[in-house]
Amino acid sequence: MPDIRRTLETLREETRHRLAALTAQFDEVVAASRDTNADDEHDPEGATIAFERSQVGALARQTRDRLAEIEAALERLDSGTYGDCEVCGLPIEAERLEARPTARTHVSHSGH
Repeated sequence: MPDIRRTLETLREETRHRLAALTAQFDEVVAASRDTNADDEHDPEGATIAFERSQVGALARQTRDRLAEIEAALERLDSGTYGDCEVCGLPIEAERLEARPTARTHVSHSGH
């Protein structure tokens, strides 16, 4: 897997950009909520702003988790354990790593 480092580094860069965009979007939503009525329960727009803030926050958390997965995969690559199943120690199928470069286990062990 000679290109795996490049793939992971590209994924990391894309994920960092996505996180920066989501963080900026979250900040915009928070700023917009300051400019509106603080009573979300009685403000017809308040529920929308609260929902949007919650949704963007959730996407940002998912993106941070994804970034952590990518960083962990790069650490495994550096330590020489990339591509080894964390459950059984056998090599993970190349097709799985191609589809999911951050995979830590075989598909059959993915519930662990």
